[in-house]
Amino acid sequence: MKSLLKTIIATALMITCSQNVSAQGWPENYGGVMLQGFYWDSFAQSKWTKLESQAEDFASTFDLIWVPQSGNCGGTSMGYDDLYWFPGGNHYTSSFGTEQELRNMISTFKSKGIGTIADVVVNHRKNVSNWVDFPTETYQGVTYQMTSTDICKDDDGGATLSWANSNGYSLSPNNDSGEGWDGMRDLDHLSTNVQNICKAYTKMLIDDLGYTGFRYDMVKGFSGSYVGAYNNYAKPQFSVGECWDGTNTIKNWIEATGKTSAAFDFQFRYTVRNAINSADWSKLGEKNDGSWPLISNDYNSGNYRQYAVTFVENHDTEKRANAEQDPIKKDTLAANAYLLAMPGTPCVFYKHWLDYKDEIKAMVAARKLAGITNQSTYSTMRSTATYYANSIKVGGANRLMVVVGSNPDGFIPSSSTYTLILSGYHYRYYLANALETAWADKASGVYDGAFKVKLTAVSATSGAQLVYTTNGTTPTVSSQKVNSGTEINITESCTLKVGILVGGVVKGIIERNYTIEENTFDPKTITVYCRVGEGVTGWTTMNYWTWSDFGHAPANTSWPGDRITATKTVDGYTWYYKEYTLTSEEDYVNFVFSNGSGSPQSVDVNNVQDTKYFVIRNQKDGAGHYYVDDVTATTSIDYLRSTLNPQSSTLKIYTIDGRLLRSVPAGASVNDAINSLPRGIYIVNGKKVVK
Repeated sequence: MKSLLKTIIATALMITCSQNVSAQGWPENYGGVMLQGFYWDSFAQSKWTKLESQAEDFASTFDLIWVPQSGNCGGTSMGYDDLYWFPGGNHYTSSFGTEQELRNMISTFKSKGIGTIADVVVNHRKNVSNWVDFPTETYQGVTYQMTSTDICKDDDGGATLSWANSNGYSLSPNNDSGEGWDGMRDLDHLSTNVQNICKAYTKMLIDDLGYTGFRYDMVKGFSGSYVGAYNNYAKPQFSVGECWDGTNTIKNWIEATGKTSAAFDFQFRYTVRNAINSADWSKLGEKNDGSWPLISNDYNSGNYRQYAVTFVENHDTEKRANAEQDPIKKDTLAANAYLLAMPGTPCVFYKHWLDYKDEIKAMVAARKLAGITNQSTYSTMRSTATYYANSIKVGGANRLMVVVGSNPDGFIPSSSTYTLILSGYHYRYYLANALETAWADKASGVYDGAFKVKLTAVSATSGAQLVYTTNGTTPTVSSQKVNSGTEINITESCTLKVGILVGGVVKGIIERNYTIEENTFDPKTITVYCRVGEGVTGWTTMNYWTWSDFGHAPANTSWPGDRITATKTVDGYTWYYKEYTLTSEEDYVNFVFSNGSGSPQSVDVNNVQDTKYFVIRNQKDGAGHYYVDDVTATTSIDYLRSTLNPQSSTLKIYTIDGRLLRSVPAGASVNDAINSLPRGIYIVNGKKVVK
């Protein structure tokens, strides 16, 4: 009995201690690499199903994938106007897929050894119908409801308070604990209700949806101490904040979280941008704006390097279609070569991955083979306007040399110390010979068709040979031998193992797992039809403005794009139309339809991958752009035809399954009657009508 009591007490103490353990923020000596799995308006490329389909390829390179905010925002959205926080109903049907698709993706990633990072937006929140109302959500039997008193008193520069006073609402008595933002309602994190809901939300992301960690959006908008509280409650394995500011502000924010969170190293990004955009590579060795050192290069007290997530581009800095933003304008491949060689935890931008997949795979493989972590150190070997060279150290020993610049061959380290393993546009990677390892310049992953892989011996022994197998067996002295620098053909999926042969001994064996997938997609031509619906005015001609990641820019690259003159009659209507050729399963076209002058115009129509019929609807969004209905699936359908309005006799409206909904008296407006119904398909006068 005494023994049982001791066990019970010990167990209780263990539980109590585990509940009091603080979140670690970011692991020390972490060697992983993260991918930002989206960019602005990446609705097609970042669908949950699309990301999940790449899990095997991702797993060969990345340890963490940061995905868009996954809740329903009430419409097409990147997630930063967050509305719903908890599962239930369609609250997790977002612009990127359904709740089940989200769960499947996270589960698949986990099975491949990838952690999924949630984009957590708790600085602000979207309202349901007015300035101060939030949705009521019930999750696991508990109802969560924010009210107007959870909104900061000084939200929107006082405009929210004025509206609330005029409409009988009260706000919080507290001002914002951080910087304000007038895009949404700023939440008062001093509110116990806000804190409790944020804790329940973040814990749900970990315990229910299966996320591994968090990327906190706009953390300058509220005190970092609340991030610490939420992390200590939810226990993410990884946490990183978007503290977009100078070095000291970022350090202070990390401290405010109780070091439960890392932060993005914005100074690393700016330093790389400055060097590349000015074509002066020596700026890689300078502090941003002359005063802000890199978080990832801080060797002083506080050990902030552990909490530095480095990057060179993200969705807020990239060049967008209609805005310059703050992009790196060239040499993105060299920027990534520098990023992936340096200390910190690198976060690769999805667009860069899509553009330079094979190169980035190889860079990450070199980084991991060298053993570089978020707490490695480095020494600058050369610094000139045309090239810049760093030697990255692990445990004080040189492991990897990176040279970037317009003249990367301006500095070539001694062959007795380093071996060149990767060479590309404006970058070079050299591994230290002390590693005594084989190298293959194609990393593990999925490849389109057969390819060549170059094998290199990294050894202090001059002329060391390599031995290899492609059937997954361990190479021996009797395996296939080749000289360093030999290229071999990979024609089918296989496991390649390569070692160096030195003094009759095979050592430094590396493994590559290659999957070859042939592209069997046959290019297809789609036709996009468009016409103006009933009641739309000011539209006399038709222009198509088009764009996508796969090209499809209009022939007239000035707004409003291509004037469409070709027409075709279908089901009694005259449609404008244009054909587009898609060359892959991922290919798509985005549209804005407009009058010839560019005004009026439609909302954006995204991700068109098949022949479509679009009708400009007589309803506008907040920006005054007309909504668009896709009526492709309903051929031979009338769209609120003027011939129905008015009628000389009573006309009946039926549901699609034949139930009588209402009778419209003679002379009354059929359109008004239909407009009062929910959106759907109805039978009017023997014809289908789309609402």
